[in-house]
Amino acid sequence: MTELEKLNAGLEYCYDDEEVDAIKEQAIRWCMEFNALDPLDFDAQRRVLKEHLGSMGEKVWIAKTFNCDNGKNIHIGNNFTGNYNITMLDIREIFIGDNVMIGPNTLITTVGHPLSPMGRRQHLGIAKPVTIGNDVWIGGNVTILPGVTIGNNVVVAAGAVVTKDVPDNCVVGGVPARKIKDIENDVTE
Repeated sequence: MTELEKLNAGLEYCYDDEEVDAIKEQAIRWCMEFNALDPLDFDAQRRVLKEHLGSMGEKVWIAKTFNCDNGKNIHIGNNFTGNYNITMLDIREIFIGDNVMIGPNTLITTVGHPLSPMGRRQHLGIAKPVTIGNDVWIGGNVTILPGVTIGNNVVVAAGAVVTKDVPDNCVVGGVPARKIKDIENDVTE
């Protein structure tokens, strides 16, 4: 298997493989293009995002600066707000539902590395998709780790590190993030 095939199969792969690097280098280029746009030229921003993201719904706004590893692995639903300095390390898929707000300085990462020093010396990574449900508010300075699924109607408190799945209808916070309380889902549609 190639390193890219290993990555896509959920196996350990070499993160500085030439084929894997080419994807990341292309993302660096288009993120630079996006981040250089006039911050008030929403049509141009939408055009660049639509061209480079995997899929994107209506009413999507991402503030500068935005960085990612691929772009094509990011799938965003309708009515999305991404505040300043968001990084999405989407070497694997990131699925974001409808009506999601993400606070500034947030990291969503699909890639991790071995605990073994030999594995790290070999530049190994392992990537797992991240899924974020509908009606989610992620506060500022949050980190979401590989393989996590966040349910619907969830609030992730500022500064939280989400290391495991989060059920529907709750507030989580802390390092690592834990359920703080249940919340009502008052959406009737």
